[in-house]
Amino acid sequence: MKIFSACLVLIVVAFSTTAEAKLYKWVDDKGVTHYGEVIPPEYTNKSNAQLSDKGRVIKRTEEINNKERRANEEDEAKKRIDNEAKLEQSRKDKALQNTFSSEKEIDLARDRNLHQVESLISSIQSLQKTARENLKNYQQEAEERKRAGKKLHASLQADITESENKLAKLQLDLVKAQEKAAAVKASYEADKMRFRELSGGAKK
Repeated sequence: MKIFSACLVLIVVAFSTTAEAKLYKWVDDKGVTHYGEVIPPEYTNKSNAQLSDKGRVIKRTEEINNKERRANEEDEAKKRIDNEAKLEQSRKDKALQNTFSSEKEIDLARDRNLHQVESLISSIQSLQKTARENLKNYQQEAEERKRAGKKLHASLQADITESENKLAKLQLDLVKAQEKAAAVKASYEADKMRFRELSGGAKK
């Protein structure tokens, strides 16, 4: 024990010769105590102490356990996400104010975009009407041949199948177009509400 104390005194004296030198004490994973001017990176978050020139502890750092470390990391991640969200919102606000000078302009832009989507919806509905009529004609022909005891041609069956598949695809296209129209309306409505907030709540 006396030898250990003597070694500590010698180390402290050696480091005290330099005014700027700092002496740290830490314990490695094997339980061995170390002294030095710099704590190895792998031990900076573990229990360590800074010593005075007389070998007294002047600052102690307790080990950060895994749970605390994860909590700190999650907190930092949340702050980064919040800051990024604020920056993105600021960018959108500037773009909104630079693009439109009134709510009326937002409505006009919405109507222009809706016109394109609504034209697509109308076109799909026209194609659906034609496809239904064709399918109805094919099915009637097939029913007449069946009543007459005639064999159903493979080409007629292929026409029926093709018409059914076409109708199914057109229905999917129609749903997508309708969803797009709803999204356009919602997007411009949100822009208008935000524009109103940025303008002090007054309608223009």
